Amino acid sequence: MLPDTYYARTAHPDRPRPVAEGAIKTDVLIVGGGMAGLALARDLARAGTDVRLIEAKAVGFGASGRNGGFASPGYAVGLDEVEARAGRATADALEKLTLEALDEMRALCVANPDAGTTMTPGILYARRTPSRGGLQHQQADMAARFGLDLTYLDRDQIRARLKSAKYHEALLSTRSVHLHPLNYTRLLARTAEDFGARIHEGSPAVSLMNGLGEWTVTTPMATITARNVVLTTGGYTGPLYPRLQRSFVPVATYVMASAPAPELLATAIATTDAVGDERRAGDYYRLVEGGRRLLWGGAITVRDRSPDAVAAYLRRGMIATYPQLADLPIEVSWSGLMSYARHKMPQVGQVEPGLWHATAFGGHGLTATHAAARAVSEALLGQSDRVQLFAPWGLTQTFGPLGKAAAQATYWALQARDAWSEARAARG
Repeated sequence: MLPDTYYARTAHPDRPRPVAEGAIKTDVLIVGGGMAGLALARDLARAGTDVRLIEAKAVGFGASGRNGGFASPGYAVGLDEVEARAGRATADALEKLTLEALDEMRALCVANPDAGTTMTPGILYARRTPSRGGLQHQQADMAARFGLDLTYLDRDQIRARLKSAKYHEALLSTRSVHLHPLNYTRLLARTAEDFGARIHEGSPAVSLMNGLGEWTVTTPMATITARNVVLTTGGYTGPLYPRLQRSFVPVATYVMASAPAPELLATAIATTDAVGDERRAGDYYRLVEGGRRLLWGGAITVRDRSPDAVAAYLRRGMIATYPQLADLPIEVSWSGLMSYARHKMPQVGQVEPGLWHATAFGGHGLTATHAAARAVSEALLGQSDRVQLFAPWGLTQTFGPLGKAAAQATYWALQARDAWSEARAARG
């Protein structure tokens, strides 16, 4: 049931999970078996809540099982932009929520060394244009506000690790990690089940109805009633709740994995750290299998291309950055849909009494899914109101096909701006 990806080819075997059947009653029903839904199921089950999760295909089928595998603090929107919209206190609290999530993800991987998550510390945030002191300011600000220890690398230091003339400076976070996202998603599912959550695969939600203080969700073979329903679907969201479907644009991103070529790869990349750059739709990549293979991702587009087209597109960007990799063979490539909101932040909260949502995680990395899950679980359990931290970013209308066209036009504009900035930096 999974698409052909490097992660699917190297995944550890998973447990069989039943289809939802018959009349089912539960306290909380979660729709969507990605990281957000599974982390929420785990949190609720750990607290003793009767929780069910239904997934249309298999856990990790969507973006959670085929992304870049980066887990780092913060969101795709910069801290200063979050602060400008919601204030410093909210910005700090949201950042701390992702730091908590990151620490819990690390702890889960450490406690389960045989799960195949292959967690590796270190993410380099590299710049393809000089920041003119901006990175040093960010380094000092993150240390002062959150105790986050980032290492600044100048041009010589970054180019010793990334052998490309494209890079000018970087910040290194050793607290951040990169991992095998499909194995990690399956680990989340098993952990949730061990706490008592019940997960049903092959069980798409067909209808959603509200009545008499509870919600009813039907699948092809089951009718499920619950006091609370949480929608954690992403780029593959259907018309189950039209307002949610209209609130984000399903956007494709691309990833490819090379054939084993450790000697060739060593001529370009001399670090085990994952790499991402400052561009909104920049490249992200990392060595896996001890430097034997390269995983390379990028693009934000409304076009879900064929595997061959994905590889051709990504190879152009890779070779522009590392000409020495022109002969690197690509073994598998894939695309996947993520959900992007117009305001570029996750959408998390209660849309109607008893109906919750946690979605629009495109571009945010893995920790945002866990931060959202924790905020929703605390609200459902009556432990905190941290879910209100996300209130400034609601379900904003995207206007269907017009929203897709606008997203694509924005991406092209960003590409043009980035190309101009890089050309200017190259001229000195």
